[in-house]
Amino acid sequence: MKIIFGLGNPGKEYINTRHNIGFQLLDFICNKKNISFLRNKFNAEVAEYIVDNDKVLLVKPLSYMNLSGSVISKFVSFYKVDLDDILVIHDDLDLEFGKVKFVYNSSSGGHNGIKDIERCLGTRDYLRLKIGISNNKDIETKDYVLGKFTEDELNVLLSVDKNLVNVIDDFCTMDRNMLMNKYNRK
Repeated sequence: MKIIFGLGNPGKEYINTRHNIGFQLLDFICNKKNISFLRNKFNAEVAEYIVDNDKVLLVKPLSYMNLSGSVISKFVSFYKVDLDDILVIHDDLDLEFGKVKFVYNSSSGGHNGIKDIERCLGTRDYLRLKIGISNNKDIETKDYVLGKFTEDELNVLLSVDKNLVNVIDDFCTMDRNMLMNKYNRK
């Protein structure tokens, strides 16, 4: 089993905000695979599908971004999955808009959701997919990450989301080193 966590904040006011890019990608995957978030488990929306005879859970924690760790640790504990079988998708201010990068055992970079996950899991030895949202130094960070995407940004994200469907399927079938070597090329 693989579990893919997309980070974001619940509520209509957060739809199409930069901080919710993890939710947005999981929604896009569901649309492409014609599946839906049908269950609420451990304070999260859950969808599932099969890749190479292996169950894949798509999980959107509903505990708000900065408290994502408790939800993720409940899933890991309940399903007894190895941390190599989870992927956390989140926004990254330090990456150019629309760029993606896999990281493992990496610093939170100040991301409070990632800090909470590290605290609850007791480690940072898990795979993350960072999606760049750039950083506008003219806007306070909180206001920027909770701000809505511009129309141009949404167009870029549509292209990114289309490519990431294959990346997510590769996560389900490749080991971590192969995956990082394939997608972290410059």
